[in-house]
Parts: sequence; C-alpha cells; structure tokens
Amino acid sequence: MNTAFRHNLVGRFMLIGLLVLVAGMALIGIWVGTQIKRGVVNGSGVVTNFYVDGAISPHLQSLRARDRLEDADRLALNRLLTSSHLGENIVALKVWGRNGRVIYNSPDPSVVGRRYAMERPIAQAFGGEIQSRIVDRGELPKRIQDGGRSRLIETFAPIRAEADGSILAVAGFYQPAERLEQGVLAAQYRSWGVHGAVTLVILILLATLVRKANGIIEGQQTELNDKVAQLTALLAQNEQLHERVSRAAARATSLNERFLRSVAADLHDGPGQCLALASMRFVALAEVCGRCDHSAGKENRIAEDFSTVQVALQSGLSELRAILRGLQLPEIEQLSLPDTIRRVVNDHERKTGISAPITASDVPDRAPLPVRIAAYRLVQESLANGYRHGGGRNQRVSIAGSDNDLRIEVADDGKGFDPAAPSARGRFGIDGMRERIQLLGGNFEVHSMPGQGTVIRATLPMSPFREVDG
Repeated sequence: MNTAFRHNLVGRFMLIGLLVLVAGMALIGIWVGTQIKRGVVNGSGVVTNFYVDGAISPHLQSLRARDRLEDADRLALNRLLTSSHLGENIVALKVWGRNGRVIYNSPDPSVVGRRYAMERPIAQAFGGEIQSRIVDRGELPKRIQDGGRSRLIETFAPIRAEADGSILAVAGFYQPAERLEQGVLAAQYRSWGVHGAVTLVILILLATLVRKANGIIEGQQTELNDKVAQLTALLAQNEQLHERVSRAAARATSLNERFLRSVAADLHDGPGQCLALASMRFVALAEVCGRCDHSAGKENRIAEDFSTVQVALQSGLSELRAILRGLQLPEIEQLSLPDTIRRVVNDHERKTGISAPITASDVPDRAPLPVRIAAYRLVQESLANGYRHGGGRNQRVSIAGSDNDLRIEVADDGKGFDPAAPSARGRFGIDGMRERIQLLGGNFEVHSMPGQGTVIRATLPMSPFREVDG
C-alpha cells in the first residue's frame, strides 16, 4: 500500500470498511450458524419425537402396571431398530423409568435394570419437555463410539400413557449429526455471502459519498489555505505598515520639536530683537521729547504717549519671550529618562513655587528620544493645567516602566472637572496630550470629578522607537 493511498481519506475508509466487513461476516455467520443449529436440532428432535412416539410408545404402555418391559415389547423394539426405516435414522435407543432405572438400552442390554443418577435433560423430559443437543464423541457410550459416529444428536422425550397422558418413561434416542451439520455449514456460507454482498454494496455507496465529500473537503481546505496565506501576507504587511507608521510618528515628534525650536529661534532673532531695539529707542526718545518745549506746551501728552507705547512694547516683549520658552524644548538629548522628568518638574516648581514630588519605580535609565519628548510634554502640560485650573493643590508625579513600556501618572487634589462635559472635550491641552500619546501608539486616560481632583495616566511603548532614538 503506497503512501498516497495510506493518507487518502477514501483509501483509509475502504481499508477500515473491509476489515469491518470481514469481522462482521465472521461474527454474523457464527451467530447465524449457532442459531440455525439450535433451531434445527430442536426441530429435528420434535419431529423425530413424533415419529418415535408413534412407533415406540405402543410398546411401552405396559409400564403403567409394572416397572419393566415385557419380553414381547422388548422384541418388538429390537425389530423396529433393526428392520424398519426408524432403525436407519436412530443409532441407539434408551428408556428410563421414573426411579432412574434403565428399562431398555439398545447399545448395551446388560445395563437394563440398573439405576443411575438422573441427569438434568432426563429430569426435564420427565417434566414434559423435549430436550435435544449435539454430543461429541467423548460423551458417547462406548458401543456407539465403536460405530464410527463422531457426533450425534441426543434427544430426550417423554413417553405418555395413552389413557390419561401421564408420563410413563423417558426415551433417549441418538441420530447422526452429519447431515444437520452440513446443512448448518451451508446456511452459514449463505448467510456470510448475503451479508458480504449487502455490506459490500453499502461500502461502495459510502465510499462514493466519502469520495465526493473528500473532494469537497480538499477543495475547501485548499481555498482555506489560500485565504490563510493571503491573511498571513496581509498581517505581515499590516505589521510592516504599523512599524513604519510608528517610526514615522516618532520622527514626526522629533521633527516637530525641532521645528518649534527653529520657530522659537526665528522669533527670538527676528521680531524679538526688533521689539527689544524698538523698546530701547523709545526709552531714549521719551527722555528727549519729554524735555522739549513743544512737549511742555501740550501738557506732557507726548511724554505720556511715549510712556504708553513703551509699556506696550515691554509687555509684548515679555509675552513673546514666554511663548518662546514654551515652544523651545530644553536640551534633553543627552539626559536620561529620570533626569528628563526631574527637569520638567524642577522647571514647574521654579515657575510656580509649588512642590510636585516624584515617585519612580523600575524606570529604565535610557529611553528613545521620541518617548522622552512625549513624556516631557505630557508632564509639563499636566502640571501646568493642574496649576492653572486646579490651583496646584498636592500635585504629584509617578513614573514606572520596563524595557517595553513607560507608565506616567500626574495627579492633583484640585477642583477637578467632568471629562465628558463639552467644555472638557474642548480643552486644547488635554486634546493635545491625547493626540501626542496616541500618535506614538500609547494609551491616554483622564480620570476626574468635580471637587475630587484629576488623575492623568499615559502608557508609552518604547520598543518600536529604538532605531529612531535621537
């Protein structure tokens, strides 16, 4: 049997079906043969009993008055067994009385008159039943064995009185079993043949159905494998795209900070310098114009105007410098992650005068630059919002992480707010933090209730940005 057949569903089904067929044929044949043998033996015993009863019973009616046969009856039985058709079908005949005494024994007349323990089949025959069985050579009497019979049908039948139907004795007669066994064997062969033919037809029909089903399954399996291969390719592409998007987001974060730094530098070197120069010149002009006669004649209005313009310029310059400080990120490229968090907290404490303790747990020393930038901006904006809207009450920062992710929590006990309210959803600081964290593939959460403070939690992945560091 080749490998292809061995692994083929139809081939395996046919092999198993063939084995089941052979086993079923054997079992059913044996069972049918046993049932046929039992039925034929019982039927043969009943039929033979009618014949024997009609031929032998008249010669045993004298047992009603005595416990032995008369000589005339014994001679008549001997003639029946030697010179009639009955003798051709019966090998031996025995007759037992109720007391277990042998009344007649054709194979061995010397045992007549002896009393034996009554066997079960004989006792059942005295109860009115006809008992038949096939006996082997070892169970046969010696004289019957000498006759060359290997197996006989042994039948025990009650002999009834013609007057009242009472049981006078039990006749045991033996018939050759060769014809019966040949008939049983032929019946077994026929049953095996019929069963084999029927099972073979069923097996062929089932094999046809299995072959069709196997074709459908193989087609569906091929289609499924193709779809799995397509999905695997799509997943690989999605993974590559996700990695590229993550790297692009990290680069965008770094480029955004560099752009803000460039904008801050341009504002400082351009409009900032111009405003500073203008403010210095206005101071000088205000001193000169304030002492001239024309100015004195106008009730010092010119000096006051110069002073107003100077204050406006100084205020605008201060606001521009504050904006520049917010746009420009400190030099954190060479700082570790814990130093970056301490830097932003220290800046907040210096500007506001409010302490914000830091709790760190398993924080890695190094982290990619995009992660440090996002962490800096998140803590900066969270502390600023807590101070601006919540009064900076009990502000605190907690950081924890591993080589794979960084977890940041900024909390306060300020006024709090409802994050689901429309006004809360319009807060640019919260929206900006959320977008910054989600852009890097992280998670951002805000937990707050009016009067119960605010907790901001964020988780940033670090593994995808190892190659984008710096």
